[in-house]
Amino acid sequence: MVKIGKIELGEFPILLAPMEDVSDPPFRKICKQYGADLMFTEFISSEGLIRDAAKSVQKLDIFNYERPMGIQIFGSDIDSMKLAVEKASVVKPDIIDINYGCPVKKVTCKGAGAGILKDIPKMVTLTNEIVKSTNLPVTVKTRLGWDENSKYIVDVAERLQDVGIKAISIHGRTRKQMYKGEADWTLIGEVKNNPRIKIPVFGNGDLFSAQIVKEKKDKYGVDGVMIGRGAIGYPWIFNEIKAFLHNNEVIPKPTIKERVKVVNDHLEMSIKWKGERLGILEMRRHYTNYFKGYSNIKNYRKKLVCHDSYLEIKNTLNEIIERFE
Repeated sequence: MVKIGKIELGEFPILLAPMEDVSDPPFRKICKQYGADLMFTEFISSEGLIRDAAKSVQKLDIFNYERPMGIQIFGSDIDSMKLAVEKASVVKPDIIDINYGCPVKKVTCKGAGAGILKDIPKMVTLTNEIVKSTNLPVTVKTRLGWDENSKYIVDVAERLQDVGIKAISIHGRTRKQMYKGEADWTLIGEVKNNPRIKIPVFGNGDLFSAQIVKEKKDKYGVDGVMIGRGAIGYPWIFNEIKAFLHNNEVIPKPTIKERVKVVNDHLEMSIKWKGERLGILEMRRHYTNYFKGYSNIKNYRKKLVCHDSYLEIKNTLNEIIERFE
């Protein structure tokens, strides 16, 4: 049984990664329905949260059906991060997760996200202060290191465990790599197999099928995996992984009718949470991924991203079923 603090997550939990502009409540609800064991909010700026910036505050929306649920925050100032944790705790998350992995320049240039990988002592101090400031279990998501010459993750994991984190998720690339090349799981395995490490270790990076997950599980011994890009437009991946790991069962790929149903459910939840105009607008980024692999669907996708009303979108989705079923 994998545990984060007192939270029981089963034998090999499948986590949904926190992804900016993706892991909002509508998307999370879909992923929960299809088997995600633990999910996180989009990353929330500590500075934005303590200033009550609308976008940051909105990201605190969590719902009971999502639990267990983590709130992920990022920042580089210790006092701001502690205040942000205090604010986040008001909505009663199950976990506070610290983002030490975001590679985007506007985040790293301020010493936040993966930027803190250039200052490991500060990373440890900041984590220690956050752990001491809350009764909630604190977890960390990070990368192997800043660049090829600073892959200190084995030592970093030990030091973060020593100051009290309850789990660590590791993406198998450096910050310099961004998302280029292949994720290297070798050091993730070294962290997991380090006899000093007692906390759960979750692997992340290039997990796009159940078969790949099984290979990583068997080879590196991780306690679970965190799915990011592999779940975008394909929430079925969670149950596919579970079926393959438990019974060696390969679940048939979703039919076009099943895909359209999930798109429609996602859209309806998006409209309900954001309002019709914004809900429709922000749903446009998902259509390509939901219908990936279908030839001759380009014209229908073009129509979907041009529609401004739910009824128009619904009609086009019905056309897709008629054309491709």
